[in-house]
Amino acid sequence: MVLTACGGGSGSDGTRDLSSGSRKGQGPTGGGQPAPDALAPGTGRSAPPGGDAESGAFAEPDVKAPDYLSTFALDVDTASYGYARRTLGDGRLPDAQDVRPEEFVNSFRQGYERPRGNGFSVNVDGARIGSGTGGGGTGASDWSLVRVGLATRTAPPASERPPAALTFVVDISGSMAETGRLDLVRKSLTLLTEELRDDDSLSLVTFSNEAETRLPMTRVKGNRNRIKHAVAEMEPARSTNVEAGVTRGYEESVEGHREGATNRVVLLSDALANTGDTEAEGILERIDSARREYGITLFGVGVGSDYGDAFMEQLTNKGDGNTTYVGDETQARKVFVDQLPAHLEIRARDAKAQVAFERKTVKQFRLIGYENRKVADEDFRNDGVDGGEVGPGHTVTALYAVRLREGASGTVARATVRWLDPKTRKAREESGTVTTGALDGTLWGGGNDRLQVAAVAAYFADHLRGGDLPGAPGLGELASRASGLAEATEDSAVEKLATAIGQADRLQRGAGPDDAPEPSEGEIG
Repeated sequence: MVLTACGGGSGSDGTRDLSSGSRKGQGPTGGGQPAPDALAPGTGRSAPPGGDAESGAFAEPDVKAPDYLSTFALDVDTASYGYARRTLGDGRLPDAQDVRPEEFVNSFRQGYERPRGNGFSVNVDGARIGSGTGGGGTGASDWSLVRVGLATRTAPPASERPPAALTFVVDISGSMAETGRLDLVRKSLTLLTEELRDDDSLSLVTFSNEAETRLPMTRVKGNRNRIKHAVAEMEPARSTNVEAGVTRGYEESVEGHREGATNRVVLLSDALANTGDTEAEGILERIDSARREYGITLFGVGVGSDYGDAFMEQLTNKGDGNTTYVGDETQARKVFVDQLPAHLEIRARDAKAQVAFERKTVKQFRLIGYENRKVADEDFRNDGVDGGEVGPGHTVTALYAVRLREGASGTVARATVRWLDPKTRKAREESGTVTTGALDGTLWGGGNDRLQVAAVAAYFADHLRGGDLPGAPGLGELASRASGLAEATEDSAVEKLATAIGQADRLQRGAGPDDAPEPSEGEIG
C-alpha cells in the first residue's frame, strides 16, 4: 500500500508512523466558509527524522512536509470495480494493477448526511477492527477503521438542471465488434436520447483509425429520431485511434459550446488504443486549451471483456472528469438513466481532501487506495494543483486503517475538503472530526451496516491485489459477511458484491468460477 500523503514516517507498506510530540498544521476552516489563502509551494513544515522502532517503520530523513497529513484528490470513479466484476464473471481474476480499492468502496451507497447547500457534508466515523491478525502478521486488536465520507446534495428534478451540451465520442474499431461492446453502446445512447430534455444538445463523433463527425451539435427537440438513426448506423471498422477521436470530440464540443450549459465530452470505448498517440498525457496536451478555456470535462464509459482500464482512468483523471464501466444493459440503464444528473452536472471543481491525524492519539495510519490521486500536503490549498470533479448526489469515501496509542483519548483526526465553486471559482472548505469515543464499537459487531459494506469492499480489493491490511478476513468470510449485509440492507448491489467475492475465492482456490464453495475455517454463516 502506498500512502498518498507526502512526508516522513512512511514504511515500505505505506503505513505512516507518527513520531512523538505534537505539531499542529495549518488550521482548516469549516461551515463552507471561504478558504484561507493558499499555502505557498515549498513552505510545508519539516517532519523530524526517526520513527516507531516497535513497528519497524522509520521516517525518511529531510522530508519537507508534515508527517501526520494525508492529502488526495477526490475520486468518484467506479470503473475498476465494474470491470473486476465482469472479469470474475468471465472466470478470470483481475490484474492487480487494475484494482483500485477506492473505486470498489465508492461503488456502494453509504447513507451519509447530505449538505443543505451546494458544497459537501463531511462525515467521519469508524470502529475497532477487533482481534485477529493481519498486516503481515501484526495483531489487529489495536487497529481501527476510520471512514471519511464526503457527500454532495442530491440532484434537483430533471426540469431544474442546466441544459447539457454533450459530445459523444464512440470507438468503432474492430475490437468493438465483440458482443457487449458497440451493441451495448448503441443501446446506451438510445436510452440516453429518450432521457435528455428538449433543450439539451448532442453531437456524435466516431473513430477507428480516423475520426468522423456523424452528427454536429444538435438540439434534441424535434431530432430524437435523427439522433437514433445516427447511433444505429455505427458499425465496427478498423484500428483504435483514441487520440483522433478525443481531439475531434473536443473540437466539436468547442464548436457547439453553449454558455450556461454543461459542456461535456463522453468517451465510450474499450480503451485499447493502438494507433496514433497511445499515451493519455500526449492526448490531453492536444486538447488542453479547450479543456481549460471552455471548462469542458471528460466522462469515460468503459466496455468490453478486454478493457484498457488504466488508460481510461488516466485520461479522465487528467481531463477533469470521471469514469465508469458498463457491462450489460442493466448497468447501462443505471448510468444513462438513473445516474444521469450526477454524470452531467458539476457541483465542485478541483476538490481535494486532507486528513490531519493527532500524534497524541494515533501511532500509525494507512490510507486504503487513492495511490493515483495523491497530492502533496503543501499543495492542498494551492488551487493551481488539479483535484477531482464531483457532481450532485455523489459520495466519496476514504478508509484508513488507524493504530491508536495505548490508552489514547481525544481527537483522532480532522478531515477537511476543499473545492472550487464551479460558477464563481471561489474556494470553499468544510471539515469534520472524529474522536476515540467514536471508535469504541467493533467493526463486525456494531450496527453500522454501511460501514461494514465499505470495509468488505476495501478488504476484497486489497485481497485481489495481494495486500496485507490489518485484520483482513479471508475471502470466504468476506463473501459470507457480504451476503448477510445484502440481506440486512436489502441492497442488490451488495448481493452482487457477495457473488463477486465468492467467484474470486473459488478462482484463488483453483476451483471453477461456478463451483460450490467449501466451508473455510472461521467462516461465518
